[in-house]
Amino acid sequence: MQGRIHSLESFGTVDGPGTRFVVFVQGCPMRCAYCHNPDTWAMNGGTLMEAEEIFEQYKRNEPFYKGGGITVTGGEPLMQVDFLIDLFTIAKANNVHTCIDTSGIAYKPTNTAFIEKLDKLMTLTDLVMLDIKHIDPAKHLELTKQPNEGILAFVSYLEEKGVDMWIRHVVVPGITDDDKYLFDLGYFIGQFKNLKALDVLPYHTMGENKYEKLGIEYPLKGVPPMEKSKIVEKKAVILDGIRKRRSEK
Repeated sequence: MQGRIHSLESFGTVDGPGTRFVVFVQGCPMRCAYCHNPDTWAMNGGTLMEAEEIFEQYKRNEPFYKGGGITVTGGEPLMQVDFLIDLFTIAKANNVHTCIDTSGIAYKPTNTAFIEKLDKLMTLTDLVMLDIKHIDPAKHLELTKQPNEGILAFVSYLEEKGVDMWIRHVVVPGITDDDKYLFDLGYFIGQFKNLKALDVLPYHTMGENKYEKLGIEYPLKGVPPMEKSKIVEKKAVILDGIRKRRSEK
């Protein structure tokens, strides 16, 4: 099974536990206003690569990945579920930790053929890093051009399958920094026993030059980067929501 690959990174340090070999797949249906990789959107782009070929590249530096493993990100990895099954089958046969960094947008509970494949993939997956863009349905649609119902349902699915989950949330000034929604996000994820970590990330403008090169108008032009000093404060609001939910059990 071949995957459409955008790029490979040999020494990722923010893509799961430890130092990781990171596979960036090509293709994503989301159009997040703050996306810094618009070059990964096209479904028919990238380079076709075999799972075995990618794992061979991982093996070249395997001693450096002690405590780490392989992370597949994107783009949207779950748009290529067959390829992920092949890659992770090889990884688990070699006792390599596997992680998927996903938006969850591909999750469609009524698509039985897809769910059968996803069930298989989850038996091979040690960790899912789930990027929740916005907890509010209307705000999410405005921000990403996609609904979030399936994404939130995917969280329940991960708990059902017993897959460890890290939640990621990007804080954008004036867009995702409202304390009400941050608390609501925490209150939602606080119910899940498989929640293992929370990463709250500051919005940055480093991807703006990519839009210029691609001839695409940058949706958040003029929005300043999020001050890193405020991230602790915003994360605390989410944590308050988590604690509130867990205190009600």
